[in-house]
Amino acid sequence: MITQENILAALKAVKYPGYSRDIVSFGLVKSAAANAGAVSISLELTSANADAARQIKEDCERVLKAMPGVQMVHVEIKMPAATAPPAGPLAHQNKIPGLKRIVAVASGKGGVGKSTCSVNLACAFARLGAQVGLLDCDIYGPSIPLMMGIHQRPIVSPEEKLVPPMNHGVKLMSMGFLLNDDQPVIWRGPMIQKTIQQFITQVDWGQLDVLFVDLPPGTGDAQLSLCQTVPLDGGVIVTTPQEASLGVVRKGMAMFEKVNVPLLGIVENMSGFVTPGGERFDIFGHGGGRAEAARKNIPFLGEVPLYLEIRIGGDEGRPVVVSHADKPPGQAFINIARALQEKLN
Repeated sequence: MITQENILAALKAVKYPGYSRDIVSFGLVKSAAANAGAVSISLELTSANADAARQIKEDCERVLKAMPGVQMVHVEIKMPAATAPPAGPLAHQNKIPGLKRIVAVASGKGGVGKSTCSVNLACAFARLGAQVGLLDCDIYGPSIPLMMGIHQRPIVSPEEKLVPPMNHGVKLMSMGFLLNDDQPVIWRGPMIQKTIQQFITQVDWGQLDVLFVDLPPGTGDAQLSLCQTVPLDGGVIVTTPQEASLGVVRKGMAMFEKVNVPLLGIVENMSGFVTPGGERFDIFGHGGGRAEAARKNIPFLGEVPLYLEIRIGGDEGRPVVVSHADKPPGQAFINIARALQEKLN
């Protein structure tokens, strides 16, 4: 027997084009009924985007026809007049005020230098004149406070929001600011989800051109919570050149694709080591990131070789973009930031 609950469950597989949330959670499904194998649903969109409506209708028909026992499907879509201004399903409610762009930095596995890339990209954007924030979503192993050289606890504003501390021109928020040294976080998934939602909505970020989000490795609660809380403008994938890293990174890319978050590009970190004498050693291989970007038909943002200055900068809380901005270690990240900035614009 086909029930309304069955129909709504199936429709949760339909995402609003360009967003990571489904049409059911957006409240776009106004009615759903079934009778003798015929299913009819009614949707109300807040956008006059005909292409979006067409895509939603096709996706609804596809998932409903795949339900056992369904023989006929009727999808009715109501849209506002073409002059209506909203451009998305929750144009005013889903966007976070003041945050023009939200970019997630991710990897499929740990140890590839994702947090190092996050802090240096954030500092590079600030150096290029942008208003920048950096959110550390690695709840279990926050490293942003160390790498950015700041450990103060955030204060609370009169509006009862956390005020993010700032260093190197970047506003920062991390679980590490709220913990004592070496204090572990022993939480289950729901607590992780709630904390990440609060870090987005209950922090006084002010006006930002871009908020970078440093995700933990993998495709678990933190990543899904972020994708379901706000519409991400895209994801940046960090990998090392060898196949052992690329194989897992592909899962991270598949996650973004599954939740309709566009891939802005790939960064190949630890891309060879050049000795002071000029001799190059491809310790982890070379070119794997570029080849993967070509295979997926997404931008390759650039390479970051192994530099001693990058490790020292991370340990001392002065990212290499700050300490060696005009030297090859800093320029590697600045060039990637320019490529990403062009992609966002």
